[in-house]
Amino acid sequence: MKKIGLIGGTSWVSTIDYYRIINEYANQKRGGLHTAEIILYSVNFHEFQSYLRNYDWDHLTIYFSEITEKLINAGAEIILLGANTAHVVYDPLQHQFPQVKIIHIAQATGRQILNHNLRKVGLLGTKFTMELDFYRSKLENMGIEVVVPSSQEEREYITYTLENELGRSIFKPETQKEYLGIIQRLKDQHKIEGVILGCTEIPLLIKQDDIDIPVFDTTKIHSLAAVDLALE
Repeated sequence: MKKIGLIGGTSWVSTIDYYRIINEYANQKRGGLHTAEIILYSVNFHEFQSYLRNYDWDHLTIYFSEITEKLINAGAEIILLGANTAHVVYDPLQHQFPQVKIIHIAQATGRQILNHNLRKVGLLGTKFTMELDFYRSKLENMGIEVVVPSSQEEREYITYTLENELGRSIFKPETQKEYLGIIQRLKDQHKIEGVILGCTEIPLLIKQDDIDIPVFDTTKIHSLAAVDLALE
């Protein structure tokens, strides 16, 4: 099994889920006492966020390049960026390190959407993931129409709660209720067929049982894709 390099800490809350899901699935696939070989680099979330807030993609690329190089030098053969928003620097990273496969979270999610024969989905995530094209373009290139909340206030609310609640392992019933209301409005107004939980903390707040359309848990999808590739 190939060694998986995970850039985590973005946030630490979802990194715990990555670690658990990867190992559970590796054991399910291989049996016995087998687990995955994971090399984890957990970043300082404050530093990561400072680059995002300033839209400083050049320094964020350098930051992740240095970490990726450390993981490769430690033996990583597959790389995961453990946050949807971190994929804003995916293209330059993959170009810089062609010797390893960096699994794109949106492309892995897109394959699952197509497996469900869906073509129109909602997307919840940080304002960067919802408003910039680095994420949606990967899905649109696969023939998937992506819809985000049209209200700036809703997008800011999601971003605020991700940073100040979910990313700190704070899960409030009223926040869950508001997220479900946003998803319901996407259903009513745009007729979405499914919804992408496009921030790796959101699956800790919203579950499939909460919604009557398919939910795409990007943390789980990304983790399973890594194990499948590691076992090839």
